[in-house]
Amino acid sequence: MTRARVAILISGSGTNMAALLYASRMEDAAYEVVLVASNDPEAGGLKLAEAEGVPTFSLSHKGMDRKSHEDSMDAAIRASGATHVALAGYMRVLGADFVRRWEGRMLNIHPSLLPKYKGLHTHARALEAGDSHAGASVHLVTAELDAGEILGQAKVAILPGDTEDSLAKRVLIAEHQLYSRVLNAYVGRDIDPEWLAGQVRARALALPDA
Repeated sequence: MTRARVAILISGSGTNMAALLYASRMEDAAYEVVLVASNDPEAGGLKLAEAEGVPTFSLSHKGMDRKSHEDSMDAAIRASGATHVALAGYMRVLGADFVRRWEGRMLNIHPSLLPKYKGLHTHARALEAGDSHAGASVHLVTAELDAGEILGQAKVAILPGDTEDSLAKRVLIAEHQLYSRVLNAYVGRDIDPEWLAGQVRARALALPDA
């Protein structure tokens, strides 16, 4: 079976990257991980990827303008042969040009039930609001922060006495389960002949009568 080729972008320890990588080794996985790239050469996730035999690329954004850095990241991703990009704790807001290049082929995981709590400090905001649940969302990346189409979500109950840290730990477990499942389903559509044929049929039926 032809599999999608995924590049994963990280900035830290890479726990979501690891979950995606190990899921890609399941027999029925629709994708393989061809690159792990980071804006931090000291990111712990790079060492894990290297130990698992995955090619890595790192380039600090410090001292570089945004466009030059993103052009270099994009070049490394394309050199890997990636067909899709998965952001997994990549702590940089991407510019419009980079997003446009990967439109419809770049996913992100965010630790809230979007559209609630875009941006940072999501768990603290959920606790302050008195919400009954927090959670995680996987969405397509657009030029607007955390605003792309939501592809999947996982709810996590907020318990009495929860702190930001205790809630974050449980949400992270949910993230690890959610991201690989959603990514697998999303990229699987692109390599499924029946799904592609269905898209052609749907578009043909949507055309106005001649």
